[in-house]
Amino acid sequence: MKKNILFFLLLMIFTLVKAQEKLISPAYLKVGDTIAIVAPAGILQGRQATIQKAQKLAESWGLKVVLGKNIYNQNNHFAGTDNERCQDFQDALDDKSVKAIWAARGGYGSVRILDMLDFTEYKKHPKWIIGYSDITAFHNHIHNLGFETLHAMMPTSLEEKPEEITETIASFKKALFGDNLKYEIPSSTYNRTLSFKQIEGELIGGNLAILTSMLGSKSQLNTENKILFIEEIGEYKYSIDRMLQSLKRAGYFTKVNAVIVGDMSLIKKNTTSWGSSIEQLILDVVPEGIPVLFDFPAGHEAENRALIFGRNIQLKIDSEQYSMSFKK
Repeated sequence: MKKNILFFLLLMIFTLVKAQEKLISPAYLKVGDTIAIVAPAGILQGRQATIQKAQKLAESWGLKVVLGKNIYNQNNHFAGTDNERCQDFQDALDDKSVKAIWAARGGYGSVRILDMLDFTEYKKHPKWIIGYSDITAFHNHIHNLGFETLHAMMPTSLEEKPEEITETIASFKKALFGDNLKYEIPSSTYNRTLSFKQIEGELIGGNLAILTSMLGSKSQLNTENKILFIEEIGEYKYSIDRMLQSLKRAGYFTKVNAVIVGDMSLIKKNTTSWGSSIEQLILDVVPEGIPVLFDFPAGHEAENRALIFGRNIQLKIDSEQYSMSFKK
């Protein structure tokens, strides 16, 4: 009995220490560095011009670009077989000359290769993993390995109208090259700020459906004293409620410092009306003592500001806006 008690005490201490450890930040990119574009999920059939545009953008910043050998492959829904997509990602992880891995697009499929990957060399030579949506699977998994990642635009983002992605591109470049990131967001009438004027914590999160799919696995997040970001696209309100309820039951909102809500895009209409706004739906799930801030421009819209997951941020709140600053 005493041994069991000692074991659990040590486990709790270890968990607490791990939760308070500062995550490792990969080296920021500089002119002459190499970035790899790979496709770990959905197909890129007919999107060669998009990838070329992304390649030219990175090259205009002084970077070298390499493409995954299997990037244009197709295996039904996916950009090649699981083995092919895994091989491209593994090659990029292991190549010391590659300083960042840029997912070409999301879709679905990243989770299928997560446990096939060997992160041994990555841990010795960490690099930025970049993307959003389905790439949330990598953000969560690598967060638990102890490294920061970059929730930002992907090459397919360049298919948007150029004038609508100016801030998207600018914030991505700043994050990639280590410039200061600070955002000021007009306050939503739905914001639940309580008496908080300032909130700090480590930023984590991503796509709501993928966050939910990570529950019960080694990629599940620990949200204690963190700031949780969520975004979603193409779901019914009842489906969003179901996913939020799942996160709630898993303890995601128990000791979280705040919740930031990004884009909730293309919400589907059910034949039976839900009866409230998407904002009110979220407020009804997140416990009353937790601040909730809406309308952060990140997710599946053209304006998709870069976020450094695993980095401590500071939120300053007033009646007209809230600001987000990333600490060095």
